[in-house]
Amino acid sequence: MNPDDRNEPTEPTEPPPPREMDRDPVLPPQDVIDQVQGRVLDPSTALVVKGVRPRSTVYVGHRLTISKAVDIGQALDILRQVGEGLGWDVELEPEDDVTRKLRFGLRRVSISPRSREVAMAPDGWTLLQQARAKYPLKELNGVGLDHVIFPTPIESNPYHSSHPYHSSHPYHSSHPFSAPVATYGIPGSGGRQPVFYPGPPPKREDDDAKLTGRRPVVAIMDTGCGKHDWLRQDKVVFKDLKLDDDPIGYTVPITNPEEYPDQIGQLDGVIDPLAGHGTFIAGLVHQGCPDAKILSWRVVPSTGPIIESDWITALAQVAELVHRYRNDPKTGQPIDVLSLSMGYYHETPYDELFDPTLYAILEDLSKNGTLVVCSAGNDATARPSFPAAFAPWLPGKPGEKEGPVKGSTTCLPIVSVGARNPANRSDALFSNAGRWVRAYAHGAALVSTIPPFQGGLQPPARTKAFGRRREAIDPDDFRGGFAVWSGTSFAAPLLAGRLASIALGSIPKDETAKAAVDRWWTALGTHLEIKP
Repeated sequence: MNPDDRNEPTEPTEPPPPREMDRDPVLPPQDVIDQVQGRVLDPSTALVVKGVRPRSTVYVGHRLTISKAVDIGQALDILRQVGEGLGWDVELEPEDDVTRKLRFGLRRVSISPRSREVAMAPDGWTLLQQARAKYPLKELNGVGLDHVIFPTPIESNPYHSSHPYHSSHPYHSSHPFSAPVATYGIPGSGGRQPVFYPGPPPKREDDDAKLTGRRPVVAIMDTGCGKHDWLRQDKVVFKDLKLDDDPIGYTVPITNPEEYPDQIGQLDGVIDPLAGHGTFIAGLVHQGCPDAKILSWRVVPSTGPIIESDWITALAQVAELVHRYRNDPKTGQPIDVLSLSMGYYHETPYDELFDPTLYAILEDLSKNGTLVVCSAGNDATARPSFPAAFAPWLPGKPGEKEGPVKGSTTCLPIVSVGARNPANRSDALFSNAGRWVRAYAHGAALVSTIPPFQGGLQPPARTKAFGRRREAIDPDDFRGGFAVWSGTSFAAPLLAGRLASIALGSIPKDETAKAAVDRWWTALGTHLEIKP
């Protein structure tokens, strides 16, 4: 394991400045939120319960969710009674065949106006808080918002804005270093840009018989994986693996951002913010462990927002595959490491209002020997981002808040990953931080694979001389197959690949869940200093 991945300070620790370190990140542009009928929870105006002031978050406005782990009928009756007083109809949406078969999941509850005389637009947060004010909280356990999850940061910065060459030229506006975090999004400083890679592909042993034990399996849930010579289909990367006959995530070809990179915005050919994201991640896993088998599911669209209830369904399907494998290897799929490069900020993460559904799925995976590795987020804040903040927190000062999960030797911990800069051991300025971030890996200006996109932008200059064409770099011509990019979204899969390389040669083909958990705990203690 590269020593840079250890969570060790590079300089003497100094006390933080006298200001709030876990401030709320800047929210994404409204047009992004509108794509999923999202709504922003404003802490300054939001209703409160028992004096708990909620934090900001983004959620689907006209909906609530109910965990399948609770009495859905009882919770629904409460919501309907409260909704009637507000002039709203509250209905449980039909459950499809996919979610009906799963052990974990969320049921959607839609909210709509009962008549034209209603004075207030239906809103999930208002209904939920009104119900909490009238009924004991335990009767609403498992009822929550349908959060909007972002694989990109919740702030207006280059990671989610249009390409800098698409608008005013970056050298024509204010100096980029006036916003230090934003520099990572500028091509030439770590933002997505083409690059030439002259080296050989990672050395891989394709003959399973020559490997000791089972080949490590790393799963990715992101934008999918495009075509690339390094990432051969059904040799290195396996896509669209199903649970029974049910697909996991998105499978409609026309919406695949790894094949069709311009699906949103103006008709100008500019590549979408997350097009190529999953292929880049797969390449990092492959570089970290060339002999790993990579599973890729497409759960993220090219613009980024993911509805929590959809994401939960896909996660529950993956957990079911692993669960079945541990009970009967012929009916399931082993997953040694699951890499997740997305997250959200919960409005009430420190009290009994926190919905445990997401962690229940991750806990099930962890108990079955799957190590879940999560990116910490790119908002340069200490505010806990989930699911990364389910990691075991480092000890704090007396009176400081503790993490939401109590550790156990029978269950693997979530590994939260922050990003480091390329040339030294310093943390990347964009990386989230705090006691809940337990590992760091390089995540700034990384080189990895990308589909052969050619966007609508042009080189800033072009001419001819001596019968030869001369150009500046075309900022979105990725036909060379490699790119530079930055984010904790990439630190996590890089670490996931390196962890898989540690497991290479030590995974028996008939390994039990307990043996896998014990093996991973030993590796985590040795290489990341994470111990039970």
